[in-house]
Amino acid sequence: MRDGQPKTIFLSDYQAPAFTVSHTELHFELFDKHSLVHARLHFRRADGVSEDTPLQLNGQELELLALAVDGQKVASAHYELSDDFLRIDGLPQSGVLETSARIYPQSNTSLEGLYRSRGLFCTQCEAEGFRKITWFPDRPDVMSTYSVTIDADAGQCPELLSNGNLMHSEELAEGRHRAVWEDPHPKPSYLFALVAGDLQRVEDSFTTVGGRDVRLIILVEEKDLDKCAHAMDSLKRSMRWDEERFGREYDLDVFHIVAVDDFNMGAMENKSLNIFNTSCVLAAPDTTTDLGYQRIESIVAHEYFHNWSGNRVTCRDWFQLSLKEGFTVFRDAEFSADMGSRSLKRVEDAMTMRTLQFAEDAGPMAHPVRPASFIEISNFYTLTVYEKGAEVVRMIQTLLGEEDFRRGSDLYFERHDGQAVTCDDFIAAMEDVSGKDLTDFKRWYSQAGTPELSIRDSWDEEQGIYTLTVSQQTPASLGQSEKSPVVIPLAMGLLGEAGNLRIKLDGEMTDIESEDNTHRILIADKPTQTFRFTELPERPTPALLRGFSAPVRVDYPYSREQLLALVSRDDDDFVRWDAMQQLMVSALQELQENPEAALDPILETAVNAICSQILDPAVQADMLRLPSETYLSELASHAGKADVHGIFRARESLRKSLAKVFRERWASLFEGLRVTEPYAPTGEQIGSRALANVALDYLATADDQGVALARDYYFAADNLTNRLVALRAVLREGSAERGEELLEDFYQRFCGEALAMNHWLLVQAENSVGDSISRVRALMQHPAYDSRNPNKIRSLIGGFANGNAVQFHREDGAGYQLLGEVVEALNAQNPQIASRLLAPLTRWKNYAAGGDLMRAELQRLSELPSLSPDVYEVVNKSLA
Repeated sequence: MRDGQPKTIFLSDYQAPAFTVSHTELHFELFDKHSLVHARLHFRRADGVSEDTPLQLNGQELELLALAVDGQKVASAHYELSDDFLRIDGLPQSGVLETSARIYPQSNTSLEGLYRSRGLFCTQCEAEGFRKITWFPDRPDVMSTYSVTIDADAGQCPELLSNGNLMHSEELAEGRHRAVWEDPHPKPSYLFALVAGDLQRVEDSFTTVGGRDVRLIILVEEKDLDKCAHAMDSLKRSMRWDEERFGREYDLDVFHIVAVDDFNMGAMENKSLNIFNTSCVLAAPDTTTDLGYQRIESIVAHEYFHNWSGNRVTCRDWFQLSLKEGFTVFRDAEFSADMGSRSLKRVEDAMTMRTLQFAEDAGPMAHPVRPASFIEISNFYTLTVYEKGAEVVRMIQTLLGEEDFRRGSDLYFERHDGQAVTCDDFIAAMEDVSGKDLTDFKRWYSQAGTPELSIRDSWDEEQGIYTLTVSQQTPASLGQSEKSPVVIPLAMGLLGEAGNLRIKLDGEMTDIESEDNTHRILIADKPTQTFRFTELPERPTPALLRGFSAPVRVDYPYSREQLLALVSRDDDDFVRWDAMQQLMVSALQELQENPEAALDPILETAVNAICSQILDPAVQADMLRLPSETYLSELASHAGKADVHGIFRARESLRKSLAKVFRERWASLFEGLRVTEPYAPTGEQIGSRALANVALDYLATADDQGVALARDYYFAADNLTNRLVALRAVLREGSAERGEELLEDFYQRFCGEALAMNHWLLVQAENSVGDSISRVRALMQHPAYDSRNPNKIRSLIGGFANGNAVQFHREDGAGYQLLGEVVEALNAQNPQIASRLLAPLTRWKNYAAGGDLMRAELQRLSELPSLSPDVYEVVNKSLA
């Protein structure tokens, strides 16, 4: 165990900054072997702060060359320099602090601050990367305007970019040149950006509703110029949608997106200069799946929407991270729903929450949407902050209604424009416009864990009264043994023999006046409460949590016949999908207990019902897919301990049964929906491909004829989506020779395309056939893999640990050892990626077998002599 434990930071200890910085001047001199950063900070001591209070600036990995205040050199007796800060005393009430530092971007493997990616200078400053560039009060509540001068070699770096507007450019001596940028909007240091390198431009324009002509520029390597059209179209759609839906207009004359191959995150919303991971901006049919096209559209929208929900109004401190991220994820989800299928989007969001976020809530790193403490903020860029935070915002809209929610967001932006604020400020705006008290609702921000609803019913046939009794509890978590009830909007309906029934709650004097009186939102906000429905002609089946109205678990004792009714007749796509999931889970659990069990006739009827009805094909595809092993393990661990190998065997058995029983049905679906037109990432084509590819996967499972069909499909494919579906099917069901044939063909076709090679690594990492660990170790030495590139690490190592459960949880513990070795190597190289890779090991308590070996690997890591704060926090919380 390390001797010096990193410091825990608490929300309750927040204090306003002692000094503000109204304006920041930066001058960068970029060279091959080092860079010089000259900074001038226009500071002012905050009102009420003692004159004896020193100015403390954050700084890491900086070599101090000069230090002055108002042009006068600071004597050594008046400052203290450490590895983490620069402290200066004896300062006037206001003045200009000047520093010069030498930094080494070319050796910065953490990919935080200023670093080089394949020769390109670029930055990543969120959350605390700016302190690796220059000394600064690196916290989000210090907001400053910026003037940035960049000098570099004109041949190596023809593009010199920073935030805001280009004010001046000129040629310098010795083949160098200069660009000067000014950003008039005050921003925290985490939104600072710089890019310098040899890039090519794709340009377009957009005219805002107010008449501003905005230049839109995407900068990429020359070889990728043909992969920018989808991102550009997505950007323009995002800008128009934000004007129409939220009344938000862009505020500068230029908007840049830069694609970077080495990037820890997906993308970054730096004011006017968004830096993107290449995987989140470049799109072409051969290198991008349908899911990839949708993800690019969503991420481009997300980063653009941050211009208001994150940039113009930012978070006061990092505990408020969901203020910008949860709100913006909600906004991009609404955008995606409007651009495509709202039903499909809600199903996809529910799958993410149930499979991954619920597991996070139940694990050692569980935390509220607004955490109370952290050691390393990078560990809290989580599904809880982002996805659960978005669901919390969605519930506010549900409680207030769309009209008041829009009025609340307008007030929030107007009231706090140019400020760094808190989640409470967001709630206050919603309360002020609606007149509703959201005090109890705010528990969603302060309590960790997934609330659980236990719902039971009774039926009075004589009176036609149906009663639902709803109880709620949230399991205890670290530091929170007692949980109060939260406010849960429970959207529901009542299903009868002929369809959804009219709903009337006991005590209502008249019928609800609405277009849909078969849908109701119940507010569950007490430990137990009862809802009575009257004037019903028959005992209904409850359709619960329609539209996934709240991020909660629901326990209701559905019979299989009731689930079949919901699959067949309910009018809510989420409810139908959820019912089908429950039928499949029930069948899988039975197979675990009795491997010889026959296919459940009710499940068989449900499959026929789904296949024979007219539904959104993409939703149909999700309804027909088996629940993932990850989801099944999460369910099992919630009930007790997960048997990974038992889950795998049961899932394989059910997949083979469905494949063979419905072979003709799959063949018909495949032929009827197979897209023959040239590839286009349209909703219609994506849905048809999704359903056809589910059918193909079952056909390949059914027999050798299906495997041959998949092989032919691979070679006939004009897009990566179809090619990968076929490749996975052949690797799983075909001979080793056939699998190697396709892998070699894929490599020869796309070895020059980094994004396609990510998929090539991933599909092999996830393949459970053969010795996966030996295969992964061999691929770690392959030219297609780069141990410094986050995309490659996530594809190969993350793909194995998260997507190949039966091999990762091998009985000899070799999978755990492999992951531990990679984390150990990355601990010094890139701590952010190292800590994120650890997630599968942190859930060691969830497994019936292997838990002790997982814990032992965590223990070994904990005893390393020099753990980064990122890895230290995850390891030690997991062992607690």
